[in-house]
Amino acid sequence: MVEIGYKLASEEHGPLDLVCNARQSEDAGFAFAMISDHYHPWTTRQGESPFVWSVIGGISQVTAELRLLTGVTCPTIRIHPAIIAQAAATAAAMMPGRFILGLGSGENLNEHIFGDRWPPAPVRIEMLEEAVDVIRTLWKGGMRDYYGSFYTVENAQVFSLPETLPPIYIASEGPISASMAARAGEGFINAGTNAEESLVVFRDSGGGDKPAYVEFSVCWAESEEEGRMTAYEQWPITANKGELNRVLPTPAHYEQLATMVTPEDVVEDVPCGPDPEVHIKKIEESVRKGFDHVCVHQIGRQQREFMEFYMNEVLPHFR
Repeated sequence: MVEIGYKLASEEHGPLDLVCNARQSEDAGFAFAMISDHYHPWTTRQGESPFVWSVIGGISQVTAELRLLTGVTCPTIRIHPAIIAQAAATAAAMMPGRFILGLGSGENLNEHIFGDRWPPAPVRIEMLEEAVDVIRTLWKGGMRDYYGSFYTVENAQVFSLPETLPPIYIASEGPISASMAARAGEGFINAGTNAEESLVVFRDSGGGDKPAYVEFSVCWAESEEEGRMTAYEQWPITANKGELNRVLPTPAHYEQLATMVTPEDVVEDVPCGPDPEVHIKKIEESVRKGFDHVCVHQIGRQQREFMEFYMNEVLPHFR
């Protein structure tokens, strides 16, 4: 049985719109929502990047059943894991049983802003694993100290702990992070790159039957051509391969990179247009790969229209 969720793209929508979209996605029948945590959008055309923890507070007040996970938060450089421990505990207290802390190793785009060195991927993954340990240590309650390879915490106590602590899911797009996610996480998240391969490593490394989430982008529009052009203009990063989306520091760099790709490159794996079968097929592909939770990101401004389309034409197919 697959559950289908809705992506709250902080890069494209302001805080009030994100809160509104979360409420509408619950009304439309999506089982969960995943919200991105960025300091910058990928490109200036996307145009937004509100502080995710403030938005989560707003969402907690306008939804009743929608589960929400950060997709994903980086607790390593820009924000110390002790602060994430407090923020996530507060979110879980405001959304009892409905909040999941999704964590990842981040992007230079968001994490470089204080001038810190951006380490190579294996080091970032080590930092993430230690950050998870910091968070869980503080969630035990009481006054805590922590002296690790990357992080120090002294005389810290998270007083506002929820009755039930939120689960921690780990994002992965490669074998090293997938095996770490199996060790340190209670679930698995993939943003659409190397999805099947990473999930196999996660399962084989001890992930077992833990929840597995995958995200992909679509662009509903009144015509396939309109959808393809919107996807190309708003979300050119889908064409980027390898480490590119992890290492470039500014939206300007992503805009320069976008001049080197074509609309065909961008929409190669992005369902576009109003044909429900195209969207259903994409979800079914994810299920065949072994994912039990599929998060759909609608590119562009037509969020209400997209949700109505999924409510009427796509979600009933999977009930």
